[in-house]
Amino acid sequence: MMLGEFYVLSFVTAIKITADFLRESSRAARLEKVQMETELRFLRSQISPHFFFNTLNNIYSLSLENSTKTPDVVLKLSELMRYLVYETKPNKQCLKKEILCIQNYLDLERIRYGALLNIDLSISGDIEDKKIAPMLLIPFVENAFKHGANKNIGEVCIKIDFIIQDDFLFFKIRNTATSESYVQKLENAGGIGIENVKKRLELGYAKDEYQLEIHNLKNEFIVDLKLKLQCV
Repeated sequence: MMLGEFYVLSFVTAIKITADFLRESSRAARLEKVQMETELRFLRSQISPHFFFNTLNNIYSLSLENSTKTPDVVLKLSELMRYLVYETKPNKQCLKKEILCIQNYLDLERIRYGALLNIDLSISGDIEDKKIAPMLLIPFVENAFKHGANKNIGEVCIKIDFIIQDDFLFFKIRNTATSESYVQKLENAGGIGIENVKKRLELGYAKDEYQLEIHNLKNEFIVDLKLKLQCV
């Protein structure tokens, strides 16, 4: 074999090996993406039923009391279901709509707790044209009520802050403490609580795009989340 032919054959072989490698790498990347999207859909699907069951329990409690508030709760729940079923995007959702969803949930809890509930919600910064993973924050709000609210302990205080700065969301929620550890309850809430959110953050965001901290203090529990927002 001539030297020139050897070089040509080597060059062609190298191209083929490189092409095969790139093809397999691309295939592996596609499979990994599909697997990630499937897992994200599964994690998200866990949240909505849990969310609905909690609200249905609220309706049941009100119905036992023959409360005139029951129709309002049913109406609010139908609005939330419409949003979750028909309006929630698979990957990213408008931050403004997510905040509205949380506000509707808070309205439901206001009906349930009445004068016992003290909610302070503040929004700072531009929430227009910003996107976030759907239903990412609502588990924190749910658990603030589930594990930090109890009619038997008197007034329930919950403070929620949304601060948008330099394409980052700084989300903080704090609530009055009950006797049991908030963190422990979050982790044991049927896989729906903190572990679900952590997994969704790992799958949906790069490591430098979020920071999650849970603070279990003597009289209150605090969740701090810094999250990179996607601009429209």
